Amino acid sequence: MKKIIALAGSTSKKSINKQFAYYVANQLSGADVLKLDLNDFSMPMYSVDLENEKGIPKEAINLAKLFRNADGIILSLAEHNGNFTAAFKNVFDWISREDVKVFESSPLLLLSSSPGERGGASVMNIALDRFPRHGATISAYFSLPSFYDNFKDGSLISDDLSSILNQKIDLFMKSL
Repeated sequence: MKKIIALAGSTSKKSINKQFAYYVANQLSGADVLKLDLNDFSMPMYSVDLENEKGIPKEAINLAKLFRNADGIILSLAEHNGNFTAAFKNVFDWISREDVKVFESSPLLLLSSSPGERGGASVMNIALDRFPRHGATISAYFSLPSFYDNFKDGSLISDDLSSILNQKIDLFMKSL
C-alpha cells in the first residue's frame, strides 16, 4: 500500500487548505494516508546564525524524513499576500537546509485554495517555479477558486470542478 502524506501550508485552526488537502486525501483508494498538521512542526524563525549556533531543529529533520519516506505528497498551499504563509515558508526554509532536494523522493499533488476567484493562483505559480528546484516532481496541480462557494459540508459541490480534480488525482496516483 502506498504511503501518502497530506499537509496544508497553513497553521490556521480553520484552514481551508487543510480541509481541502484532507478532502483530497480521503478520495484516494488503496493508499495509507498520514494527515499532518503544520502546527505539529513548530520551529524558530530561520536564520543562518541560529542554524550555526543550534543546528537544524528536530522538527525539521523529522518532517524531511517523513517526506523522504513517503510514496507521494499532497500539499495544499494557503496564500498570504500572494505568497506562502510565513509559517510554511519558515518550515520550508528549515527542511530545505536539512535536505535541499526535500521533495526529490516523492511525487507531489500540489493544491491551493482561497476565498477568492483566483484560488491561490499566485502562491501556486510560485510553488510551480520553486519546488522543482528542490527536487519536486509535480504530478498534477489544482487551484480551487472561491472555497466557500465551491466546498460545502466537507466536499466539493461543483460537478465540473470535481471532474477536473478527479483527473488530477488520477494523474497523481498513476505517478506513484
